[in-house]
Amino acid sequence: MSWGTELWDQFDNLDKHTQWGTDFIERYAKFVKERLDIEQTYAKQLRNLVKKYCPKRSKEEEPRFTSCLSFYSVLNELNDYAGQREVVAEEMAHKVYGELMRYSQDFKAERKHHLQEGRKAQQHLDHCWKQMDNSKRKFERECKEAEKSQITYDRLDNDINATKSEVEKAKAQFYLRTHMADESKNEYAAQLQNFNGEQWKHFNNAIPHIFKNLQDMDERRTVKLGETYRSFAEAERRVIPIVSKCLEGMVSAAKAVDSRRDSLIVVESFKSGFDPPGDFPFEDFSQNLNRSGSDGTISSTPKGEREREAPGPRSDPKPPVSRTKNKLWLFGKKPKAPSLEDYSHLPPEQRRKRLQQRIDELGKELQKEIDQRDALNKMKDVYEKNPQMGDPSSLQPKISETICNMEKLRSEIHKNETWLSEVEGKQSSRGDRRHSADNHHHTPQGRESPEGSYTDDTSQEHQTPQKRTTPPKPGQPNPDPHEFDDEFDDDDPLPVIGHCKALYSFDGQNEGTLVMAEDEVLYIIEEDKGDGWTRARKQSGEEGYVPTSYVEITMEKNSKGAVTYI
Repeated sequence: MSWGTELWDQFDNLDKHTQWGTDFIERYAKFVKERLDIEQTYAKQLRNLVKKYCPKRSKEEEPRFTSCLSFYSVLNELNDYAGQREVVAEEMAHKVYGELMRYSQDFKAERKHHLQEGRKAQQHLDHCWKQMDNSKRKFERECKEAEKSQITYDRLDNDINATKSEVEKAKAQFYLRTHMADESKNEYAAQLQNFNGEQWKHFNNAIPHIFKNLQDMDERRTVKLGETYRSFAEAERRVIPIVSKCLEGMVSAAKAVDSRRDSLIVVESFKSGFDPPGDFPFEDFSQNLNRSGSDGTISSTPKGEREREAPGPRSDPKPPVSRTKNKLWLFGKKPKAPSLEDYSHLPPEQRRKRLQQRIDELGKELQKEIDQRDALNKMKDVYEKNPQMGDPSSLQPKISETICNMEKLRSEIHKNETWLSEVEGKQSSRGDRRHSADNHHHTPQGRESPEGSYTDDTSQEHQTPQKRTTPPKPGQPNPDPHEFDDEFDDDDPLPVIGHCKALYSFDGQNEGTLVMAEDEVLYIIEEDKGDGWTRARKQSGEEGYVPTSYVEITMEKNSKGAVTYI
């Protein structure tokens, strides 16, 4: 049904209707804008919430409990969910709100153009009607004037007293008015015919065409609204699969919570490695009292035990008590200890884990340096074969620096391995002593280790000599003069634990060092303690220290990683 034929006389109402359509577009666009603002605010608040509860500590300090890891997974999924809300807001902003605003401007411009054409056509018809109406009024006036002149002429013509000149004058006036009436009549007829023609064109051509354009414009507006409604829903529906995956990830994180695993992590995190404290020994202070059978008292100590205790001096029960007191913090408040490089302030089990972790990290760094050295050497070989590509000597400082870094890392690894072997050795010795204590119902006295445990093996105190200062280049090593205890025989030579080949010559000018020539083979009698020096022996029997970086060391399988003193 066409507006032009059915609503030919409703120009003003169509003007109001199209104005309502413009207002409705703008209202819906405002709704979409507020909707996407809600999405953006919601996404921002979700991201701030995730940021607030995300861990701010380093990965090493993060708890490894499955409940915590699952919570962090939930936070990650929620952060992804917030990203999808941002996608929804972006889709609505570009494909719905932006499109509505552009279409609204075009709709307003097109409506204005069609209404202006309708007003121009109406103005032209009004102008034609005014011309016709003016000619009609003029014709009416001329007819009335002609009638008056006719009446005057008839009255004078019948009046016998009227002069001939008066009659002739009235007659001429009558003819003139009649002629003017005829001309007005012809003009009125012409204007009437012209108006009727313009009115037909107006209501059969101009107005139907204009109203048809307005109808098409309004229908396109309706279709556009339907498309934006669909785009509004599609923006939400596109993210549903990803949102579902986010929710599935949260459910999977919930299923990953394992109470047994968390309990094991608690044990691994806080296990000290100490033995439980033993029973307090009975301290009999009445042994110094001389009692006879006549005093009416009975000794609490059996006679047989008194006879066994009498011949020799009594053992001092203080050390076992002291050892127990040193361990009492395991069941109370642990005293604060300073953080040390060797982690000796930690319990044995925790110290072992931290040392092993550091060794692994240093091993990775060492592998990187080795890879870099190999790459530099390959590049140097290429430069030597093709001098036009670069100067081989320019790579030497970097190669030397890499080798220096490798030596430092090896030294650190060896130092930490020494500490690790010390911890593992003491843990095994404590297990042996605990077994011995279970068999003999007493704990042998000994020296207290830094972890609060006791050992009978005095060689542990001398297994690792004091560190020598690492020189930046081959210099004087500083061996500890008290490296060996008096109970050892210094005249016995150290056993051979490996051999080495000199990569460079070394003059050995400083005291305690050993002179060696390039490619000379030496015996290893003591490994590098982390200071860059290795103790070696020549085939002639001469001993001394040589720089570890100057030799290629091969350790015996049965002696690697430990030094045995005899």
